[in-house]
Amino acid sequence: MNELEIEQRAQKAQDLFKQGYNCSQAVFASCADLYGITDEPLALRLSASFGGGMGRMRLVCGAASGMFMLAGLQNGSSTPHDNEGKMHNYAFVQQLAGEFKGKYGSLICAELLGLAPKGQCNVQLDLDPKPADRTPEYYEKRPCSEMVAESVRIFLRNLQS
Repeated sequence: MNELEIEQRAQKAQDLFKQGYNCSQAVFASCADLYGITDEPLALRLSASFGGGMGRMRLVCGAASGMFMLAGLQNGSSTPHDNEGKMHNYAFVQQLAGEFKGKYGSLICAELLGLAPKGQCNVQLDLDPKPADRTPEYYEKRPCSEMVAESVRIFLRNLQS
């Protein structure tokens, strides 16, 4: 895949996010067709639960989670005792995670949004599940749009290496 195609998919992820889809949906749906998932509503439903840091719990960033879901489509194991295959996939996910964290300083949604200090995020399971209203102010103050695009770039560039 050339750089233009990578940028087109990164732009598609940003467009999906700006239409109101969550970060995981934006990343996953922008590349799911590469793996035969051409039913976009299906791709969006499959990735819906990972937005907001997994169900808006502000845990692992949804953009990163979408990238990890794609990694599973790329080389995930479908055999229960395929330890070699699992190891290969985990190594790929760790590579992707390392690049994302290297760029943004964390994989944790709360930390990325400035809701918790980096390295000090505590899991809270009693958060409000209501999504934030998608207003111009929302998009202005959030780094998510760039993170979804960069997650697509990181994933696709790693396919080439």
